[in-house]
Amino acid sequence: MASGVGWRIHILKRALKPRPNRLEALLNARTLAKTMSPLDLIDRTAGFVKASLSGEGSGHDWWHTCRVWKTAQRIGRAEGVDLLVVELAALLHDIADWKAHDGDLTVGPEAARKWLLRLGVDRSVVEDVCRIISDISFKGARVEQPVLSLEGQVVQDADRLDAIGAIGIARAFAYGGAKGRLIHDPDVKPQQHQTAEAYLKSGGTTINHFHEKLLLLRDRMNTPTGRAVAEKRHQFMEDYLKRFDEEWEGE
Repeated sequence: MASGVGWRIHILKRALKPRPNRLEALLNARTLAKTMSPLDLIDRTAGFVKASLSGEGSGHDWWHTCRVWKTAQRIGRAEGVDLLVVELAALLHDIADWKAHDGDLTVGPEAARKWLLRLGVDRSVVEDVCRIISDISFKGARVEQPVLSLEGQVVQDADRLDAIGAIGIARAFAYGGAKGRLIHDPDVKPQQHQTAEAYLKSGGTTINHFHEKLLLLRDRMNTPTGRAVAEKRHQFMEDYLKRFDEEWEGE
């Protein structure tokens, strides 16, 4: 009997215990943001992204993000832009890749917005980061590119640099394998996609992907730093494809 009374008292106390409302939660988030340094924000975001992308096998994994992050820091310092925006956008740029969500361009920015607001990041920074995530992706050779902020240009260059060169080649074949694409078929010709939808639905070969995207990126770099790095990586791909063609013909 005593235990039954004790149980009822416990339930009553829980029912009467005040719960934080939405305003209190918001104030707590703002307090958190004020007490967190930019380095803390970056560290927590890096941990969140690493956990979220664990096991991803198409070349858009944590290590891709980590490389883009490091490259974006390098370019950002050289170009003198807002490094907090650059680093957050670089870390979150593939948190929900549009190509893996049936072409839904809102999934990535919304996932990033939810995370950053949870940390209490200033709304102007959140919007800058989400706009970059929404606009940086390559969506087809003939699809018009949105105008980017200086920070967006830095993150886009860093992302595109990871798509070319030695690592870019490896990622291309990893993505092709994940999508069940052929390595090469001489009878299937590359296409210059006019729309993002056509680019998303393309089932071309991995070698065609070089001609449909990767070989175009050198001339689409935004920053002097990005262009300098892209030159060597582009040449490495050209040399690789020449060797590939020779071996394909049995030479």
